[in-house]
Amino acid sequence: WRECAQELIGKPMTKEDFENIKGRTNKLILEYFLNEAPTDEQVEKMGSIKERMYIQKCIDDPDCLHLADGADEFLDGLKEKGVPIAIATSSPAENIDFYFDYLAIGKWFTRDLVIYDDGTINGKPAPELYLRAAERLGVKPDECIVFEDGFSGIAAARNAGVAGIVAVASDTPPEKLAAEEGVIKVIADYKNLGDVLKEV
Repeated sequence: WRECAQELIGKPMTKEDFENIKGRTNKLILEYFLNEAPTDEQVEKMGSIKERMYIQKCIDDPDCLHLADGADEFLDGLKEKGVPIAIATSSPAENIDFYFDYLAIGKWFTRDLVIYDDGTINGKPAPELYLRAAERLGVKPDECIVFEDGFSGIAAARNAGVAGIVAVASDTPPEKLAAEEGVIKVIADYKNLGDVLKEV
């Protein structure tokens, strides 16, 4: 998006811009940069350009193409305990295909349990992604714990009425995430989450 922003608004994207768009759908991101609702054609064109760039950058840098530290073990633990899990993401379908192909997430998730931006869903901070995920899992939102790394995602989970939010401080100061309503824990990675496994 940094490269796309340069083309869209003619200046570099700031850290504040990044925090404002993180976790949102391409449509909402374009609306943020353009200061007006984008046309369907703009969303399709720029979204397609951005996703191709993103996927190619991932392929070109295989050392960075992996799950967060500890995620494999944590997801294995959830699977062993029979805890139902889903993904609720603002990513489009081509990214989901890419993750299944390159990150082998099919070990833990079936495609019907990946709720993504299919063009019919209101993006974060609207609660719809998480409400759909809970529905697909056959549970109530207030029986769910959500892992999120962006403010719009935290707001979406909170708006959905989930039981708690674990904030992942991937590139956001932990203290900022901890101050968000609904956040019950802040983590830097997925290592040593035995306490969370016990709770579920």
